[in-house]
Amino acid sequence: MQILVKKFGGSSLADITKIHRAISYIKKSIKKGYKVVVVVSAMGQETNRLLSLYDKLDEYRESDDISPLLASGEQISSSFFSIILNKKGIKGKSFQGWQLPILTGKQITNSFIKDIKIDRIKKCLKLNVVPIISGFQGVNEEGRLTTLGRGGSDTTAVAIAAMLKAERCDIYTDVDGVYTADPRIVPEAKKMSKINFEEMLELSSLGAKVLHTRSVQIALQYNVKVQVLSSFKGKNGTMLIKEDKSLEDQVIRGIAHSTNDALITLIGVRNKPGISAIIFNALSKECINVDMIIQSGSSSDKEVTFGFTINKTDVSKTKSIISKLRKKLSFDSSIINTSICKVSVVGLGMKTNTGVADKMFSELAKNNINIHVISTSEIKISVLIDDKYKELAIRSLHDAFKLSGLKKRNV
Repeated sequence: MQILVKKFGGSSLADITKIHRAISYIKKSIKKGYKVVVVVSAMGQETNRLLSLYDKLDEYRESDDISPLLASGEQISSSFFSIILNKKGIKGKSFQGWQLPILTGKQITNSFIKDIKIDRIKKCLKLNVVPIISGFQGVNEEGRLTTLGRGGSDTTAVAIAAMLKAERCDIYTDVDGVYTADPRIVPEAKKMSKINFEEMLELSSLGAKVLHTRSVQIALQYNVKVQVLSSFKGKNGTMLIKEDKSLEDQVIRGIAHSTNDALITLIGVRNKPGISAIIFNALSKECINVDMIIQSGSSSDKEVTFGFTINKTDVSKTKSIISKLRKKLSFDSSIINTSICKVSVVGLGMKTNTGVADKMFSELAKNNINIHVISTSEIKISVLIDDKYKELAIRSLHDAFKLSGLKKRNV
């Protein structure tokens, strides 16, 4: 039994016309002999509307009823999609995360999938019924509804594809693939026909909003074929693949950026063992994720300056933590900078080619762009810069690494 999992994002389900277009893709796959499983997000901007409601209701933030609120959009979407699908002559049946069930950890929001029971999905497929599954949601061991974080429907789809050993997982979005940079900033950005799992994982984690980071992790772990394509154009998109030596010909494959970070700087921190552990333990207890870290000062200095980045949504909690830490650690002062942007270059070819850092830093210097923090891995370099230089940095780096001139096989 050859299975395709098709995930449709909110923009693909925004109105009846778009839902009919989504159904046409299902029909084509069924005609080709595939069994199809559908995963849906909330329709249109519904999740954003619910999040704005949640942000205004402080008393709900500690309630485990927040996940049923946020996941209500997917429940409506899957039910409505099933009704329309049946009306169009294709048997369909909707399922919520708890009905399969999709089992997650205890955490109510931003939870992780532990297991998916696929018996009901298989039963539908044997009866030529298309299962329409609400993405983004699951259930924990206490029977409470959980959610997987923004973009979590991608993770639902790829995880189901992994469990079913599906032929492929198609992620339909409002873009027609993965680009070398954000085409809204760089009009010359090129769509890639294929990209390595590792590169996509880095791009996703660094701000490229094409795929949910955890969905790429699952695809890599279970070797799930994933295609990102547009629900509006219906043409081939970008295929995620295993490491391909030919991709190293292009040293840098893409540029990602994020404006969701805040830089926290602690000035006059005592330079002695255990200080870092105290700081990050306090942040960890409040579930605050830290990304880039920098410490300035030599081992002989009595005091150092300590900096790290967090998500902007955690600034309020971090302010409170810093206030308590200052009394305990007696550092001089703190600075919180939210007017920053993280810009990253990513490429598998960095493993075997030198000079990337030199070219990146020289290009930024040529444009008088100051770097606050630097972070690296085997296949990426990230820098933190002032947000006002975001577009200039991205465009100039895109030109410097000649990403508009990708070889034909990669575009």
